[in-house]
Amino acid sequence: MKMVSIEKELQGNSYPGRGIIIGRSKDGSQAVTAYFIMGRSENSRNRVFVEEGAGIRTQAFDPSKLTDPSLIIYAPVRVLGNKTIVTNGDQTDTIYEGMDSQMTFEQSLRSREFEPDGPNYTPRISGIMHLEDGRYNYAMSILKSNNGNPESCSRYTFAYENPVAGEGHFIHTYMQDGNPLPSFEGEPKLIGIDQDIDAFTETLWNSLNEDNKVSLFVRYIDIASGTYETKIVNKNM
Repeated sequence: MKMVSIEKELQGNSYPGRGIIIGRSKDGSQAVTAYFIMGRSENSRNRVFVEEGAGIRTQAFDPSKLTDPSLIIYAPVRVLGNKTIVTNGDQTDTIYEGMDSQMTFEQSLRSREFEPDGPNYTPRISGIMHLEDGRYNYAMSILKSNNGNPESCSRYTFAYENPVAGEGHFIHTYMQDGNPLPSFEGEPKLIGIDQDIDAFTETLWNSLNEDNKVSLFVRYIDIASGTYETKIVNKNM
């Protein structure tokens, strides 16, 4: 697979929706993840990321303007032991509870499908990072309607064992802006991962569409020790 520029991918798409990046730093020592949200409506844009334990949660920036929390208020990131879960919806909890009951990542998602927001039927995108004894692997999943048919759910899981230093994968909900919004197609895109968390955070945030970007989360996890550093950027401050 040809590596693409994450800057060009984001700059060339005014509305990728919500996106997950997982990979490995250039020196191989850090497991890296990022998650961003965007919004077209006032309700979607009225959000910020806040830390909650070892994870994060979305919350309304102005509670008085919150009209429908069902698909926009959730915990995108949760940590279960040596596993970090990153998703674009409340399936974070489904994966957490399933894996806590000895189910696999894929098995945990069997009870879920795309979001019930026709005619878009927004895909559910999810990622799982597993660090153990100095080893690191990750997987990504997308649950999407079959070409907009709400009666049929297509399920794809992509697993990456011993990921290469300096490489990562990027998956997002929409191919581009539109009405209805066209779901992501294909496998996660191969991208480069910066060594420095501040530089990577700045690159991602500055590449997202200025009107539609809402919040960004970036985490670098030391593969040997499990210690981590987190950056959160909110448009609403």
